[in-house]
Amino acid sequence: MRRFDFVEPVVMLATAIQWLVLAMLVGAGVGCGTSLFLHGLFFMTDRTAAVPFWFQVLLLPAGGLLNGLLLHYGYLAGRLDLKDTLFAAVHAQAGRMPFLTMPIKPMAAIITLASGGSAGKEGPCSHIGASIGAAIGEMLHLNSELRLRIVACGVSAGFASVFGTPVAGAIYGVEVLAIGRIRHDFLFPAIVAGIASYQVSLFWGIAYTYYPLTALPPFSEILFFKTTLIGIICGLVALVFVEFVHRARALSELVRIRLGAWPPLMPFGGGVLLSLLIVVIPTDYLGLSLPLMDRALAGEGMPYLGLLWKILLVAVTIGSGFYGGIVTPQFVIGAIAGNAFAPLVGIDPSLGAAIGLVSVVAAASNTPIAAILMGVELFGGTPGTLYVAGAAIAAYLIIGHRSIYPEQRLAYVKTSWMRAPPNMPVDTEKVRLSYGLLRWWRRVKRW
Repeated sequence: MRRFDFVEPVVMLATAIQWLVLAMLVGAGVGCGTSLFLHGLFFMTDRTAAVPFWFQVLLLPAGGLLNGLLLHYGYLAGRLDLKDTLFAAVHAQAGRMPFLTMPIKPMAAIITLASGGSAGKEGPCSHIGASIGAAIGEMLHLNSELRLRIVACGVSAGFASVFGTPVAGAIYGVEVLAIGRIRHDFLFPAIVAGIASYQVSLFWGIAYTYYPLTALPPFSEILFFKTTLIGIICGLVALVFVEFVHRARALSELVRIRLGAWPPLMPFGGGVLLSLLIVVIPTDYLGLSLPLMDRALAGEGMPYLGLLWKILLVAVTIGSGFYGGIVTPQFVIGAIAGNAFAPLVGIDPSLGAAIGLVSVVAAASNTPIAAILMGVELFGGTPGTLYVAGAAIAAYLIIGHRSIYPEQRLAYVKTSWMRAPPNMPVDTEKVRLSYGLLRWWRRVKRW
Protein backbone atom coordinates (compact mmCIF):
# COMPACT_ATOMS: atom_id res chain seq x y z
CA MET A 1 0.00 0.00 0.00
CA ARG A 2 1.29 3.43 -0.94
CA ARG A 3 2.49 5.49 2.04
CA PHE A 4 0.49 8.66 2.63
CA ASP A 5 2.40 11.91 2.51
CA PHE A 6 1.36 15.52 2.68
CA VAL A 7 3.33 16.78 -0.31
CA GLU A 8 0.77 15.94 -3.00
CA PRO A 9 -2.26 17.53 -1.25
CA VAL A 10 -0.21 20.67 -0.58
CA VAL A 11 0.85 20.88 -4.24
CA MET A 12 -2.71 20.35 -5.44
CA LEU A 13 -4.01 22.99 -3.03
CA ALA A 14 -1.41 25.43 -4.34
CA THR A 15 -2.46 24.56 -7.89
CA ALA A 16 -6.12 25.25 -7.07
CA ILE A 17 -5.23 28.60 -5.50
CA GLN A 18 -2.98 29.49 -8.44
CA TRP A 19 -5.77 28.87 -10.93
CA LEU A 20 -8.41 30.57 -8.83
CA VAL A 21 -6.34 33.75 -9.04
CA LEU A 22 -5.23 33.42 -12.68
CA ALA A 23 -8.60 32.26 -14.01
CA MET A 24 -10.51 35.00 -12.17
CA LEU A 25 -8.07 37.57 -13.55
CA VAL A 26 -8.53 36.26 -17.09
CA GLY A 27 -12.31 35.95 -16.67
CA ALA A 28 -12.66 39.52 -15.41
CA GLY A 29 -10.56 40.87 -18.29
CA VAL A 30 -12.46 38.84 -20.88
CA GLY A 31 -15.82 39.84 -19.36
CA CYS A 32 -14.90 43.50 -19.77
CA GLY A 33 -13.61 42.99 -23.31
CA THR A 34 -16.59 40.99 -24.53
CA SER A 35 -19.05 43.36 -22.85
CA LEU A 36 -17.48 46.29 -24.69
CA PHE A 37 -17.75 44.38 -27.97
CA LEU A 38 -21.36 43.28 -27.37
CA HIS A 39 -22.51 46.79 -26.45
CA GLY A 40 -20.85 48.12 -29.60
CA LEU A 41 -22.42 45.36 -31.68
CA PHE A 42 -25.92 45.92 -30.29
CA PHE A 43 -25.60 49.69 -30.78
CA MET A 44 -24.69 49.27 -34.45
CA THR A 45 -27.15 46.49 -35.29
CA ASP A 46 -29.99 48.45 -33.67
CA ARG A 47 -29.21 51.34 -36.04
CA THR A 48 -29.44 49.16 -39.16
CA ALA A 49 -32.15 46.71 -38.08
CA ALA A 50 -35.05 48.46 -39.82
CA VAL A 51 -33.42 50.11 -42.83
CA PRO A 52 -35.38 50.19 -46.12
CA PHE A 53 -34.86 47.28 -48.51
CA TRP A 54 -33.01 49.40 -51.07
CA PHE A 55 -30.58 50.55 -48.39
CA GLN A 56 -30.00 46.96 -47.22
CA VAL A 57 -29.13 46.01 -50.80
CA LEU A 58 -26.43 48.71 -50.83
CA LEU A 59 -25.29 48.03 -47.27
CA LEU A 60 -24.24 44.40 -47.86
CA PRO A 61 -21.60 45.10 -50.56
CA ALA A 62 -20.37 48.13 -48.59
CA GLY A 63 -19.99 45.96 -45.48
CA GLY A 64 -18.14 43.35 -47.52
CA LEU A 65 -15.69 45.89 -48.90
CA LEU A 66 -15.07 47.40 -45.44
CA ASN A 67 -14.53 43.90 -44.06
CA GLY A 68 -12.06 43.08 -46.79
CA LEU A 69 -10.10 46.31 -46.37
CA LEU A 70 -9.93 45.99 -42.59
CA LEU A 71 -8.82 42.36 -42.57
CA HIS A 72 -6.36 42.76 -45.47
CA TYR A 73 -4.61 45.94 -44.38
CA GLY A 74 -4.98 45.32 -40.65
CA TYR A 75 -3.05 42.06 -40.81
CA LEU A 76 -0.64 43.45 -43.40
CA ALA A 77 0.26 46.27 -40.99
CA GLY A 78 0.53 43.83 -38.09
CA ARG A 79 3.26 41.79 -39.86
CA LEU A 80 2.20 38.70 -37.98
CA ASP A 81 4.66 35.95 -37.18
CA LEU A 82 1.92 34.15 -35.26
CA LYS A 83 -1.54 33.05 -36.33
CA ASP A 84 -4.36 34.56 -34.31
CA THR A 85 -6.64 31.53 -34.03
CA LEU A 86 -7.28 29.67 -30.81
CA PHE A 87 -6.44 26.33 -32.46
CA ALA A 88 -3.04 27.57 -33.63
CA ALA A 89 -2.35 29.11 -30.22
CA VAL A 90 -3.05 25.86 -28.38
CA HIS A 91 -1.79 23.27 -30.87
CA ALA A 92 1.16 24.98 -32.56
CA GLN A 93 2.22 28.19 -30.82
CA ALA A 94 2.60 27.14 -27.18
CA GLY A 95 -0.14 29.50 -26.01
CA ARG A 96 1.10 32.57 -27.88
CA MET A 97 -1.07 34.93 -29.92
CA PRO A 98 -0.50 38.39 -31.42
CA PHE A 99 -2.03 41.06 -29.18
CA LEU A 100 -1.78 44.19 -31.35
CA THR A 101 -4.21 42.82 -33.93
CA MET A 102 -6.82 41.77 -31.34
CA PRO A 103 -9.33 44.57 -32.23
CA ILE A 104 -9.42 43.68 -35.93
CA LYS A 105 -11.77 40.69 -35.76
CA PRO A 106 -14.28 42.26 -33.33
CA MET A 107 -14.45 45.38 -35.52
CA ALA A 108 -14.88 43.23 -38.64
CA ALA A 109 -17.66 41.24 -36.95
CA ILE A 110 -19.54 44.43 -36.06
CA ILE A 111 -19.31 45.54 -39.70
CA THR A 112 -20.48 42.11 -40.89
CA LEU A 113 -23.52 41.93 -38.62
CA ALA A 114 -24.46 45.60 -38.86
CA SER A 115 -24.43 45.40 -42.66
CA GLY A 116 -26.61 42.29 -42.62
CA GLY A 117 -24.04 39.54 -43.11
CA SER A 118 -25.32 36.21 -41.79
CA ALA A 119 -22.91 35.17 -39.04
CA GLY A 120 -22.56 34.97 -35.25
CA LYS A 121 -21.33 37.05 -32.35
CA GLU A 122 -19.34 34.45 -30.41
CA GLY A 123 -16.29 34.25 -32.71
CA PRO A 124 -14.99 37.70 -31.75
CA CYS A 125 -15.65 36.96 -28.06
CA SER A 126 -13.60 33.75 -28.11
CA HIS A 127 -10.92 35.64 -30.05
CA ILE A 128 -10.87 38.42 -27.43
CA GLY A 129 -10.67 35.77 -24.71
CA ALA A 130 -7.78 33.88 -26.29
CA SER A 131 -5.88 37.12 -26.98
CA ILE A 132 -6.30 38.41 -23.42
CA GLY A 133 -5.31 35.02 -21.98
CA ALA A 134 -2.19 34.91 -24.18
CA ALA A 135 -1.29 38.49 -23.23
CA ILE A 136 -1.58 37.74 -19.50
CA GLY A 137 0.54 34.62 -19.96
CA GLU A 138 3.18 36.71 -21.73
CA MET A 139 3.07 39.44 -19.09
CA LEU A 140 3.50 36.96 -16.22
CA HIS A 141 6.22 34.99 -18.07
CA LEU A 142 4.35 31.71 -17.66
CA ASN A 143 5.81 28.51 -19.07
CA SER A 144 4.35 26.94 -22.21
CA GLU A 145 2.06 24.49 -20.39
CA LEU A 146 0.54 27.23 -18.24
CA ARG A 147 0.14 29.41 -21.33
CA LEU A 148 -1.94 26.70 -22.99
CA ARG A 149 -4.25 26.55 -19.99
CA ILE A 150 -4.59 30.31 -19.71
CA VAL A 151 -5.47 30.64 -23.42
CA ALA A 152 -8.10 27.90 -22.98
CA CYS A 153 -9.36 29.89 -19.96
CA GLY A 154 -9.76 32.94 -22.15
CA VAL A 155 -11.63 31.05 -24.86
CA SER A 156 -13.98 29.50 -22.31
CA ALA A 157 -14.58 32.88 -20.70
CA GLY A 158 -15.45 34.37 -24.11
CA PHE A 159 -18.01 31.67 -24.90
CA ALA A 160 -19.50 31.84 -21.39
CA SER A 161 -19.99 35.60 -21.51
CA VAL A 162 -21.56 35.76 -24.96
CA PHE A 163 -24.22 33.07 -24.43
CA GLY A 164 -24.89 33.48 -20.71
CA THR A 165 -24.09 29.81 -20.12
CA PRO A 166 -21.02 29.84 -17.85
CA VAL A 167 -20.60 26.09 -17.40
CA ALA A 168 -21.47 25.03 -20.96
CA GLY A 169 -19.41 27.89 -22.39
CA ALA A 170 -16.44 26.88 -20.28
CA ILE A 171 -16.69 23.24 -21.38
CA TYR A 172 -17.16 24.28 -25.02
CA GLY A 173 -13.88 26.22 -24.98
CA VAL A 174 -12.03 23.07 -23.86
CA GLU A 175 -13.98 20.42 -25.76
CA VAL A 176 -13.78 22.20 -29.12
CA LEU A 177 -9.98 21.89 -29.25
CA ALA A 178 -9.97 18.21 -30.23
CA ILE A 179 -12.55 15.63 -31.28
CA GLY A 180 -12.80 12.83 -28.73
CA ARG A 181 -10.55 14.32 -26.06
CA ILE A 182 -11.04 16.78 -23.20
CA ARG A 183 -8.06 18.04 -21.24
CA HIS A 184 -9.27 17.57 -17.66
CA ASP A 185 -6.46 19.74 -16.35
CA PHE A 186 -8.08 22.63 -18.28
CA LEU A 187 -11.52 22.20 -16.70
CA PHE A 188 -11.10 23.91 -13.33
CA PRO A 189 -9.50 27.09 -14.69
CA ALA A 190 -11.96 27.15 -17.61
CA ILE A 191 -15.02 26.95 -15.34
CA VAL A 192 -13.67 29.57 -12.93
CA ALA A 193 -12.86 31.90 -15.83
CA GLY A 194 -16.26 31.26 -17.43
CA ILE A 195 -18.18 32.07 -14.26
CA ALA A 196 -16.06 35.18 -13.60
CA SER A 197 -16.56 36.43 -17.16
CA TYR A 198 -20.31 35.80 -17.01
CA GLN A 199 -20.65 37.72 -13.73
CA VAL A 200 -18.59 40.64 -15.04
CA SER A 201 -20.73 40.77 -18.18
CA LEU A 202 -23.88 40.89 -16.04
CA PHE A 203 -22.30 43.76 -14.08
CA TRP A 204 -21.75 45.67 -17.35
CA GLY A 205 -25.40 45.25 -18.30
CA ILE A 206 -25.29 42.42 -20.84
CA ALA A 207 -28.75 40.83 -20.99
CA TYR A 208 -29.25 37.13 -21.64
CA THR A 209 -32.31 35.24 -22.84
CA TYR A 210 -33.32 31.80 -21.59
CA TYR A 211 -36.06 29.50 -22.85
CA PRO A 212 -37.57 27.36 -20.09
CA LEU A 213 -39.26 24.31 -21.58
CA THR A 214 -42.92 23.81 -20.80
CA ALA A 215 -43.76 20.91 -18.51
CA LEU A 216 -42.64 17.64 -20.06
CA PRO A 217 -44.46 14.34 -19.55
CA PRO A 218 -42.84 11.64 -17.40
CA PHE A 219 -39.95 9.91 -19.13
CA SER A 220 -41.14 7.87 -22.08
CA GLU A 221 -39.05 5.49 -24.18
CA ILE A 222 -41.17 6.41 -27.21
CA LEU A 223 -40.50 10.13 -26.73
CA PHE A 224 -36.79 9.39 -26.21
CA PHE A 225 -36.75 7.48 -29.51
CA LYS A 226 -38.53 10.33 -31.30
CA THR A 227 -36.14 12.99 -29.97
CA THR A 228 -33.20 10.79 -30.96
CA LEU A 229 -34.64 10.70 -34.50
CA ILE A 230 -34.68 14.51 -34.46
CA GLY A 231 -31.04 14.38 -33.37
CA ILE A 232 -30.16 12.13 -36.33
CA ILE A 233 -31.95 14.47 -38.74
CA CYS A 234 -30.20 17.48 -37.25
CA GLY A 235 -26.86 15.68 -37.53
CA LEU A 236 -27.51 15.42 -41.27
CA VAL A 237 -28.52 19.10 -41.36
CA ALA A 238 -25.25 19.96 -39.61
CA LEU A 239 -23.37 17.90 -42.21
CA VAL A 240 -24.98 19.91 -45.03
CA PHE A 241 -24.20 23.15 -43.21
CA VAL A 242 -20.52 22.27 -42.71
CA GLU A 243 -20.13 21.19 -46.35
CA PHE A 244 -21.80 24.36 -47.66
CA VAL A 245 -19.52 26.63 -45.61
CA HIS A 246 -16.30 24.81 -46.54
CA ARG A 247 -17.19 24.52 -50.22
CA ALA A 248 -18.18 28.18 -50.40
CA ARG A 249 -14.82 29.13 -48.86
CA ALA A 250 -12.93 26.88 -51.29
CA LEU A 251 -14.86 28.23 -54.28
CA SER A 252 -14.19 31.82 -53.23
CA GLU A 253 -10.47 31.12 -52.91
CA LEU A 254 -10.43 29.37 -56.30
CA VAL A 255 -12.15 32.34 -57.96
CA ARG A 256 -9.73 34.77 -56.31
CA ILE A 257 -6.70 32.82 -57.53
CA ARG A 258 -8.06 32.27 -61.05
CA LEU A 259 -8.97 35.93 -61.51
CA GLY A 260 -5.99 37.29 -59.60
CA ALA A 261 -8.48 39.38 -57.65
CA TRP A 262 -7.50 41.89 -54.98
CA PRO A 263 -8.43 40.13 -51.67
CA PRO A 264 -10.78 42.86 -50.34
CA LEU A 265 -12.93 42.42 -53.46
CA MET A 266 -13.95 38.89 -52.48
CA PRO A 267 -16.18 39.87 -49.52
CA PHE A 268 -17.43 42.76 -51.66
CA GLY A 269 -18.51 40.18 -54.25
CA GLY A 270 -20.05 38.13 -51.46
CA GLY A 271 -22.04 41.19 -50.40
CA VAL A 272 -23.29 41.67 -53.98
CA LEU A 273 -24.38 38.02 -54.08
CA LEU A 274 -26.17 38.39 -50.73
CA SER A 275 -28.00 41.45 -52.10
CA LEU A 276 -29.18 39.38 -55.06
CA LEU A 277 -30.26 36.50 -52.82
CA ILE A 278 -32.46 38.64 -50.56
CA VAL A 279 -34.61 39.47 -53.56
CA VAL A 280 -35.90 35.90 -53.04
CA ILE A 281 -34.93 35.11 -49.43
CA PRO A 282 -36.69 37.01 -46.60
CA THR A 283 -34.39 39.48 -44.84
CA ASP A 284 -35.25 37.77 -41.51
CA TYR A 285 -32.45 35.33 -42.36
CA LEU A 286 -29.79 38.05 -42.47
CA GLY A 287 -27.64 39.00 -39.49
CA LEU A 288 -27.92 37.01 -36.27
CA SER A 289 -31.52 35.91 -37.06
CA LEU A 290 -32.23 35.53 -33.34
CA PRO A 291 -35.93 36.48 -33.71
CA LEU A 292 -36.31 33.43 -35.96
CA MET A 293 -34.79 31.23 -33.27
CA ASP A 294 -37.08 32.78 -30.65
CA ARG A 295 -40.13 32.04 -32.79
CA ALA A 296 -39.02 28.46 -33.40
CA LEU A 297 -38.48 27.86 -29.68
CA ALA A 298 -41.89 29.41 -28.93
CA GLY A 299 -43.49 26.73 -31.12
CA GLU A 300 -44.34 28.81 -34.19
CA GLY A 301 -44.13 26.63 -37.30
CA MET A 302 -40.94 27.04 -39.35
CA PRO A 303 -40.70 26.33 -43.11
CA TYR A 304 -38.39 23.61 -44.40
CA LEU A 305 -36.95 26.10 -46.86
CA GLY A 306 -35.86 28.23 -43.92
CA LEU A 307 -33.04 25.74 -43.38
CA LEU A 308 -31.74 26.20 -46.89
CA TRP A 309 -32.05 29.98 -46.72
CA LYS A 310 -30.06 30.32 -43.51
CA ILE A 311 -27.40 27.78 -44.52
CA LEU A 312 -26.96 29.47 -47.91
CA LEU A 313 -26.65 32.98 -46.48
CA VAL A 314 -24.15 31.88 -43.82
CA ALA A 315 -22.08 29.98 -46.41
CA VAL A 316 -21.92 32.99 -48.74
CA THR A 317 -21.12 35.37 -45.87
CA ILE A 318 -18.35 33.33 -44.25
CA GLY A 319 -17.12 31.73 -47.46
CA SER A 320 -16.61 35.01 -49.29
CA GLY A 321 -14.47 36.49 -46.51
CA PHE A 322 -16.79 38.37 -44.17
CA TYR A 323 -15.67 37.77 -40.58
CA GLY A 324 -18.11 36.54 -37.95
CA GLY A 325 -18.88 33.77 -35.51
CA ILE A 326 -20.13 30.37 -36.60
CA VAL A 327 -21.93 29.07 -33.47
CA THR A 328 -24.92 31.43 -33.39
CA PRO A 329 -25.87 30.26 -36.91
CA GLN A 330 -25.77 26.70 -35.55
CA PHE A 331 -28.28 27.75 -32.88
CA VAL A 332 -30.63 29.25 -35.47
CA ILE A 333 -30.29 26.43 -38.01
CA GLY A 334 -30.79 23.81 -35.30
CA ALA A 335 -33.88 25.50 -33.88
CA ILE A 336 -35.44 25.88 -37.34
CA ALA A 337 -34.63 22.26 -38.27
CA GLY A 338 -35.91 20.79 -35.03
CA ASN A 339 -39.09 22.84 -35.21
CA ALA A 340 -39.74 22.00 -38.88
CA PHE A 341 -39.20 18.24 -38.55
CA ALA A 342 -40.88 17.82 -35.13
CA PRO A 343 -44.40 17.23 -36.55
CA LEU A 344 -43.03 14.41 -38.73
CA VAL A 345 -42.14 12.38 -35.64
CA GLY A 346 -45.08 13.57 -33.57
CA ILE A 347 -43.48 15.85 -30.97
CA ASP A 348 -44.15 19.45 -29.96
CA PRO A 349 -42.39 21.97 -32.26
CA SER A 350 -40.94 23.93 -29.35
CA LEU A 351 -39.38 20.76 -27.90
CA GLY A 352 -38.16 19.87 -31.39
CA ALA A 353 -36.56 23.31 -31.73
CA ALA A 354 -34.72 22.93 -28.40
CA ILE A 355 -33.52 19.44 -29.35
CA GLY A 356 -32.46 20.67 -32.79
CA LEU A 357 -30.50 23.63 -31.43
CA VAL A 358 -28.47 21.43 -29.12
CA SER A 359 -28.01 18.69 -31.72
CA VAL A 360 -26.60 20.93 -34.46
CA VAL A 361 -24.10 22.48 -32.04
CA ALA A 362 -23.07 19.00 -30.84
CA ALA A 363 -22.56 17.84 -34.43
CA ALA A 364 -21.11 20.82 -36.32
CA SER A 365 -18.68 21.77 -33.52
CA ASN A 366 -18.08 18.19 -32.27
CA THR A 367 -18.89 19.28 -28.72
CA PRO A 368 -21.64 16.94 -27.42
CA ILE A 369 -20.94 17.43 -23.70
CA ALA A 370 -20.96 21.22 -23.95
CA ALA A 371 -24.10 21.06 -26.08
CA ILE A 372 -25.94 18.94 -23.49
CA LEU A 373 -24.94 21.32 -20.70
CA MET A 374 -26.00 24.24 -22.89
CA GLY A 375 -29.42 22.65 -23.17
CA VAL A 376 -29.62 22.43 -19.37
CA GLU A 377 -28.61 26.08 -18.91
CA LEU A 378 -30.64 27.58 -21.77
CA PHE A 379 -33.83 25.58 -21.28
CA GLY A 380 -34.07 25.65 -17.51
CA GLY A 381 -32.96 22.82 -15.26
CA THR A 382 -32.86 19.13 -16.06
CA PRO A 383 -36.36 17.88 -17.03
CA GLY A 384 -35.42 17.47 -20.70
CA THR A 385 -31.79 16.48 -20.23
CA LEU A 386 -32.37 12.81 -21.08
CA TYR A 387 -33.99 13.74 -24.38
CA VAL A 388 -31.36 16.39 -25.17
CA ALA A 389 -28.50 14.00 -24.38
CA GLY A 390 -29.69 11.19 -26.65
CA ALA A 391 -30.29 13.55 -29.56
CA ALA A 392 -26.98 15.40 -29.14
CA ILE A 393 -24.89 12.23 -29.08
CA ALA A 394 -26.76 10.83 -32.10
CA ALA A 395 -26.12 14.01 -34.08
CA TYR A 396 -22.46 14.01 -33.03
CA LEU A 397 -22.06 10.49 -34.43
CA ILE A 398 -24.03 11.04 -37.65
CA ILE A 399 -21.91 13.95 -38.90
CA GLY A 400 -18.85 11.70 -38.86
CA HIS A 401 -15.40 13.27 -38.79
CA ARG A 402 -16.35 16.64 -40.25
CA SER A 403 -16.16 19.93 -38.39
CA ILE A 404 -17.11 23.54 -38.95
CA TYR A 405 -13.59 24.30 -37.62
CA PRO A 406 -10.97 23.07 -40.15
CA GLU A 407 -8.16 23.40 -37.58
CA GLN A 408 -9.91 21.26 -34.97
CA ARG A 409 -7.81 18.15 -34.18
CA LEU A 410 -9.06 14.59 -34.36
CA ALA A 411 -7.82 12.84 -31.22
CA TYR A 412 -9.96 9.69 -31.48
CA VAL A 413 -12.24 8.35 -34.20
CA LYS A 414 -15.93 8.01 -33.41
CA THR A 415 -16.26 4.33 -34.35
CA SER A 416 -14.10 1.22 -34.05
CA TRP A 417 -14.84 0.53 -37.75
CA MET A 418 -12.63 3.42 -38.87
CA ARG A 419 -9.00 4.41 -38.39
CA ALA A 420 -7.08 7.69 -38.60
CA PRO A 421 -3.68 8.98 -37.46
CA PRO A 422 -4.23 10.92 -34.22
CA ASN A 423 -3.94 14.67 -33.59
CA MET A 424 -4.13 15.83 -37.20
CA PRO A 425 -6.32 18.81 -38.22
CA VAL A 426 -9.72 17.74 -39.50
CA ASP A 427 -9.18 19.39 -42.89
CA THR A 428 -6.09 17.25 -43.55
CA GLU A 429 -7.29 14.11 -41.79
CA LYS A 430 -7.66 10.92 -43.81
CA VAL A 431 -10.17 8.64 -42.08
CA ARG A 432 -10.21 5.09 -43.47
CA LEU A 433 -12.17 1.92 -42.86
CA SER A 434 -10.53 -0.37 -40.31
CA TYR A 435 -8.71 -3.49 -41.45
CA GLY A 436 -11.24 -5.72 -39.69
CA LEU A 437 -14.19 -4.13 -41.51
CA LEU A 438 -12.41 -4.34 -44.88
CA ARG A 439 -11.62 -8.01 -44.26
CA TRP A 440 -15.28 -8.68 -43.40
CA TRP A 441 -16.42 -6.82 -46.54
CA ARG A 442 -14.12 -8.90 -48.77
CA ARG A 443 -15.53 -12.06 -47.21
CA VAL A 444 -19.10 -10.84 -47.89
CA LYS A 445 -18.23 -10.07 -51.51
CA ARG A 446 -16.83 -13.59 -52.01
CA TRP A 447 -20.19 -15.04 -50.92
